Amino acid sequence: MRRSHRFNLLISALLLIALGGCGGSKSEHNRVLILGLDGLDPRAVDLLMSEGKMANFARLRQEGAYGRLLSSKPLLSPIVWTTIATGKTPDRHGIGHFTATDTATGETRPVTSRMRRVKALWNIVSEAQREVAVVGWWATWPAEEVRGSLVSDHAAYHFLFEQGFSPAPPSAADTFPAELAQRIAPLLRRPDDLSFDEIAPFAHLDPAEAARRRSQPFDFNDEFRHLEWALATANSYRDIGLELWNRDRPNLEMVYIEGTDSMAHLFGHLFRTEGLSGDLARQQQLYGDAVEQMYLFADRIVGQYLDVLDANTTLVVLSDHGFDLGTLHDNPSMTSDMRRVSERFHNIEGVLYLYGRGIKARTRIERAAILDITPTVLALLGLPAASDMPGRILSEVLTEGPVPQRLASYEAHAGGASTPSTAGETTGAVDQAVLDRLKSLGYLGTASSKGEGGEESSPTGDRNLAGILFEEGKYREAARLYKALLDEDPDNASLRTSFAGTLGALDRLDEATEQLRLAIEADPLSIEAYHNRAVISERNGDLESAIADYRQALRYAPDYAPSRAALHRLTGQVSADEPQTAAEREAFSLADQASDAARRGNYDQAWDLLDQAVALAPDYPLVYQYRANVAYLRGDRQAAIRALKTALELQPDNALFRQNLQRLRR
Repeated sequence: MRRSHRFNLLISALLLIALGGCGGSKSEHNRVLILGLDGLDPRAVDLLMSEGKMANFARLRQEGAYGRLLSSKPLLSPIVWTTIATGKTPDRHGIGHFTATDTATGETRPVTSRMRRVKALWNIVSEAQREVAVVGWWATWPAEEVRGSLVSDHAAYHFLFEQGFSPAPPSAADTFPAELAQRIAPLLRRPDDLSFDEIAPFAHLDPAEAARRRSQPFDFNDEFRHLEWALATANSYRDIGLELWNRDRPNLEMVYIEGTDSMAHLFGHLFRTEGLSGDLARQQQLYGDAVEQMYLFADRIVGQYLDVLDANTTLVVLSDHGFDLGTLHDNPSMTSDMRRVSERFHNIEGVLYLYGRGIKARTRIERAAILDITPTVLALLGLPAASDMPGRILSEVLTEGPVPQRLASYEAHAGGASTPSTAGETTGAVDQAVLDRLKSLGYLGTASSKGEGGEESSPTGDRNLAGILFEEGKYREAARLYKALLDEDPDNASLRTSFAGTLGALDRLDEATEQLRLAIEADPLSIEAYHNRAVISERNGDLESAIADYRQALRYAPDYAPSRAALHRLTGQVSADEPQTAAEREAFSLADQASDAARRGNYDQAWDLLDQAVALAPDYPLVYQYRANVAYLRGDRQAAIRALKTALELQPDNALFRQNLQRLRR
């Protein structure tokens, strides 16, 4: 059996060498440089270009091909960037989140290269006897053996580290070859290495205040220090990428820059937003230019890489998703203390620009998706894509053809995957502060994915992969995975709701209904559980029960679009507590105005509007709910408690009022 496996590998290697020359002798000299800019939003790029502010992106558009890049949910960086690098869906490549659990120790660990179950571009190109360089790409630690250089995502600074950066100098596991760590050490910049002049365009702090903050131990909860970290990391990986490109001249280089996403998470709600007051206005005064300046910084990076291209190079600039910039959070408390904006503000469309050798100028790319990147890059290098890569080659923008015929697979055995070889270093556990940081981003709630042989795995971490299977219509596989998750975490209401969804898709409605009952029992605020139970009731002809559950979902999440649409279809209403009288309708309008004022930081105006609403409709529970929220934002906990007690007296079955009151009392 072992002899047969080696024989198959030999055949695969010979086939690869034979097919690698299909593009002619010139293909041996083709080069591709990929620049990944996390979270770069196409609408913001278009806006800034229209103002004449992003000259290098404008050059890419005028002289190359461009379009929007369709990503796939969940829009989490380790998942999407691994999909981009492998051409495989997450259920195949196995990266499901930021972290995973070591089943032997129970420790939570950052996602690692060992969790990836398929080959990435750097493996494929190395095996084709081409040189590669990889810099900062997600989930590349420990560094894998490649033909060339690999600087892992742990070499510089990472928000999965307790202090934001790995020990200096980089360790042997941070790079391949190990001695590369010494070579790049002078190019790694810590936040304290930045001059005030470098930081000033991003943060309008007084120099003395900036110096005071910099004198304190590094803390990600300080938005100024976090900004420094993002900028230092971007500088480091930019410079390392330029060094490797110029001196080593690889056929393929992949450089990843995270800072565009971090700036959007930190300050995206301030981008071009008008009418802010209070804390938000003060935030905007200090950091209102941070996102725009980071986009201009990204444009300069593009320019620096354009300057070092040769005639045989294709430049690919892309992002894993966009970002809803200038959008205020529905809950003002999420930004009142400068906590990051959550992952739900990610947008499904990123950017894609191709420029240089083999690319048609002034060409619009239509319907490009992240799965198309690996096949297209392979084609640009004169290498065949594989039949088990579901993406297409973007041949409409290529000047050369035909592309090599696809081979069956680059993996070691049919239907399976090889495990990339790494330095084999043990991973460090993630400390609780890091987990709290991920939760504040809206990133945690599930962990990561199974590693080869179960070395680093987590049943909980397979949740994203189960969701992907469901989206692909693989309901039985998704149901089995959700069932395994529930065996590990039977009190998880959200998991039960997801499991019920798969059962419903399999037409096992009675079982689905029972799972939803258990979900609501575990969490009376489970919005999706109420909605999904209503869908089943409506399907069974029980409209009364369906309407009741749609209303309950909207009571706890008034903007939940699926329930709003269903309730309007059945009753003509769009609210759980529709105002019944003229006074209540006027009070509802005032409460809505108060909500908008609070979102913009004007808590005093919001309070005055709610005073008027209470005077008009003293028995309308909604105004007391809003009053409690605004009182909390004003720092008046006792007033918030009084408002919630009144609301609960008017609506005793409201689990949200009861839960918030308990929290305030604690």
